[in-house]
Amino acid sequence: MASDQVRTGAFMAVGSMLCVQLGLAIAVTLIDDIGVEGVAWLRLAWAGLLFLLIVRPRRKAFTRNSFLLSVLLGVITAGITLLFMAALDRIPLGTASALEFLGPLGVAVARGQGRGRWMWPAPAAVGVLLLTQPWDAAVDLVGVAYALSAAACWGAYILVTQKVGDAVSGINGLAVSMPVAGLVATVTVGPGVIAEMTPHVLLVGLGLAILLPVVPFALEFLALRRLTTAAFGTLMALEPAFAMLLGFVVLDQRPGTLGIIGIGFVVAAGIGAARTGARAAPVPLEVG
Repeated sequence: MASDQVRTGAFMAVGSMLCVQLGLAIAVTLIDDIGVEGVAWLRLAWAGLLFLLIVRPRRKAFTRNSFLLSVLLGVITAGITLLFMAALDRIPLGTASALEFLGPLGVAVARGQGRGRWMWPAPAAVGVLLLTQPWDAAVDLVGVAYALSAAACWGAYILVTQKVGDAVSGINGLAVSMPVAGLVATVTVGPGVIAEMTPHVLLVGLGLAILLPVVPFALEFLALRRLTTAAFGTLMALEPAFAMLLGFVVLDQRPGTLGIIGIGFVVAAGIGAARTGARAAPVPLEVG
């Protein structure tokens, strides 16, 4: 039972990562047209509208505490998106994703138990170092700072997402958090980017929002009902590898030898994390 639980949660997490990285690779191609802030706003605004229309959250699905947690999750989600898109404007997709992974890695170490918590995060950290190569003087420090800030938001996102998923039935929590994220993006960057939108860009943005973040965030939400935050955080080690692969295929960002070795480390860590880390009992959809 536990192995099935872990397998299901892992498949959801991997599906989420693939959607995220493909969506980010496509998003990078829009940066020249509408800028990083425009791409971030487009994704969050559409996602917020889609969740409201599809899920239609009801007041009785929330307690005061769970509603406030959902609002907090929306603010964190906006932070991840805006900061990470700013990083992508300066550093390659694989490097940015590897740095952002330090957030989940921190959660894996902090929330793990006993000495075994270092078994998988440690090789994942080695892989991240090989992928980012911080000793290279050519690295863009501002882009790195944006990615590290996104990492901090992502660590908080994992912790808060699990709390919301445990407290609110179905994906009602996302039906509040995503509109909040859209509002935050509209207030912070909307005035400077809305004028750049064309019907074509808005249509592309709708498809992009489904790929990222509607589908992946829903999958992560459900995966965290089955996996511990430590296991989920370490499993995210696979994301930099997916990012480097799709960066090569879609954006022609070619990894070096050390980058390929780094991918091997993070993939091994992700597979190891997927073998353990089931929650004592999965949280059903009908909670709250």
